[in-house]
Amino acid sequence: MSDTRRRVKVYTLNEERQWEDRGTGHVCCSEPDSLTVTGEADGSLLLESKINPDTAYQKQQDTLIVWSEAENYDLALSFQEKAGCDEIWEKICQVQGKDPSVEITQDPGDESEEERLEDMLESGHPLELPPCEPGCLEELEELVMSVLPSPVRREKLALALLSSGYIRKLLQLFRASEEEGDRRGLQQLHQIVRGLLLLNKATLLEVMFSDDCIMDVVGCLEYEPALLQPKSHRQFLTETARFREVIPIRDSELRQKIHQTYRVQYIQDIILPTHSVLEDNFLSTLSSFIFFNKVEIVSMLQEDEKFLTEVFAQLTDEATEDSKRRELVNFFKEFCAFSQTLQPQNRDAFFKTLANLGILPALEIVMVSRYGRYGLKNDVLLINVVIKQMICDSDPELGGAVQLMGLLRTLMDPENMLAPASKAEKSEFLSFFYKYCMHVLTAPLLANTGEEDPDMTEGAAKPNPVCPDNFQTAQLLALILELLTFCVEHHTYHIKSYIMTRDLLRRVLTLMNSRHSFLALCALRFMRRIIGLKDEYYNRYIVKGNLFEPVINALLDNGTRYNLLNSAIIELFEFIRVEDIRSLIAHIVDNFSTALESIEYVQTFKGLKGRYEQEKQRQSRGFSRYRRDGRSFQEDEDTWLNEDEEDEGVTDKSKSDYGTFMESEKVKESQDKENQPKRTASGSFKFSFSHSSGAANTANGSKPPPSASSSRAAAPPSGQTARTGLVDYPDDEDEEESADEEQSPRKRPRLGS
Repeated sequence: MSDTRRRVKVYTLNEERQWEDRGTGHVCCSEPDSLTVTGEADGSLLLESKINPDTAYQKQQDTLIVWSEAENYDLALSFQEKAGCDEIWEKICQVQGKDPSVEITQDPGDESEEERLEDMLESGHPLELPPCEPGCLEELEELVMSVLPSPVRREKLALALLSSGYIRKLLQLFRASEEEGDRRGLQQLHQIVRGLLLLNKATLLEVMFSDDCIMDVVGCLEYEPALLQPKSHRQFLTETARFREVIPIRDSELRQKIHQTYRVQYIQDIILPTHSVLEDNFLSTLSSFIFFNKVEIVSMLQEDEKFLTEVFAQLTDEATEDSKRRELVNFFKEFCAFSQTLQPQNRDAFFKTLANLGILPALEIVMVSRYGRYGLKNDVLLINVVIKQMICDSDPELGGAVQLMGLLRTLMDPENMLAPASKAEKSEFLSFFYKYCMHVLTAPLLANTGEEDPDMTEGAAKPNPVCPDNFQTAQLLALILELLTFCVEHHTYHIKSYIMTRDLLRRVLTLMNSRHSFLALCALRFMRRIIGLKDEYYNRYIVKGNLFEPVINALLDNGTRYNLLNSAIIELFEFIRVEDIRSLIAHIVDNFSTALESIEYVQTFKGLKGRYEQEKQRQSRGFSRYRRDGRSFQEDEDTWLNEDEEDEGVTDKSKSDYGTFMESEKVKESQDKENQPKRTASGSFKFSFSHSSGAANTANGSKPPPSASSSRAAAPPSGQTARTGLVDYPDDEDEEESADEEQSPRKRPRLGS
């Protein structure tokens, strides 16, 4: 027996009723009553399943065996060859004592004893169908609906329909009824065809969805009895939905498969959208039919290298018209969406094929030509093009930016690199990203959190660095902060260097002043992720920069309001208390205990003070193991930063891998400030680059971090307007009408007042 006969793919049905590929391997009956699938890549065990005598196994499309091992755990084996499927099916039927000619071995439902007895009495008698005539449609409709509760009777009806060619006769009757205008007959045919779909039989679907039958099936489903007028599904499929071949498809079988998949997907999504949970189970074979069609389409297209090569050639040809290029891009969008049906190993091979054919240069050309109005040049890094497109999204709701943020998150996750990637390769990618791309991502954040003017006259009103009324800008900053928070979790070494050398956390925490509470919460979440790492280098940085001050000011400004901001800040300090982060506890109690002593509705701050006192007692008895000499810690920190510089030097050794573009980056570093995004009158950003991209962050990083005294901790001087509250409530208006009025009891004094 050849290996290909036993070669299978293992699928499981997830909670969204979608099939997930679990791997490819070879199936065998390791014991007389057990199925085992061994992975072909590494020999791992993909499946071990005992053939239970009471389990309902179903054979579909000649190469599929489907069954359920638990209430919500469905499995499927997709065989490469029909012979292998037949062989395993015979083994299953042998264990269960069934005839291999059946397509389902057991009744998966909970039938009553009367129904089981009826099935036993009828099992030896074939089911008789009424004549396919207009006067017998009501009888046929009743028959189809009556068999649905019983799998055995559904199986018998399916066999009777197939053996007599009844479906094609039924569709001929539909055409005659439509010509005669027999509305009652057409409504009965709708119920009959819908019932045939609910029989959940792959063999019936193959007939109903064949080229000569599928449009008549769609026609039958137009005449729903509850509607006064029939739908126009056939008109849409034949006139509105035009099939466009961006490149002529020479394989007629592939073209037919694409047409069939589109029409069956239309039946599932448009014609049959409102079905019950029970009907969902009956239509599982329909979902499987679409799924495996998509797998076959992707495989056939991937194997046709001449077709894909021609597609890429037109994508990258400067003479290609924009409308044609748009169609080519839409094709790739659908092509890549279909590729999600592939198993992980095959998906990696699929993307490698696209990469070898030049997908990335092609996408770069497409994106630059589409978004050239932002001043992007042809030698810009593709990932920077994506970042700038996100930043420059003109949609007030930032719909495109949200999608691109998800894409960037995937690109920035080193775990998404192909399986053979080594740790050094992942580190090299991250070093490259932080050197040449991170400054582009953080540009809007830095532009909106600028330093205060050191020459400002003391006592003058200090401007809020955040654009307080621009909701779109706040949304964009929130997206950027979400990505940076992701980096804190997954790029521990590189993001740590970036945050510390650019004093990024201080800049982020100025957003605690925002009138948009969601943005203030994003800034707080960023700090919470950093503290959650319990990294003493981060803790030292926070203490040295007095970075709890804006957080505590926000808590005091929030007053007695019980809202999400209040809860999030309390949770931050509670985490520090529970985890007993001593360096942070000492800093908080030493500097803020007086300001926080009035907060008594939670025990968090009293608990922090208690921890602090306990540690002081330990130190007085000489038992503290946590106090470190300041000079020693500073030396460690300097050593760590030096190691970071050495690591960046390693990246420079691989410049040749990135071509002459990398060489030009050194010359362009000094121009970074000119490359900051300019905010337009509408509040969106626009890039106007004097060069393709700035690599370094020296412009931002050369300035030493501001001292703790430069943070906005003090209250506004007497006689000046108080700063805008983080969360707006109607009752706040009276509090802010006059700065000369007495301070509201709902507001606690800010630090420094």
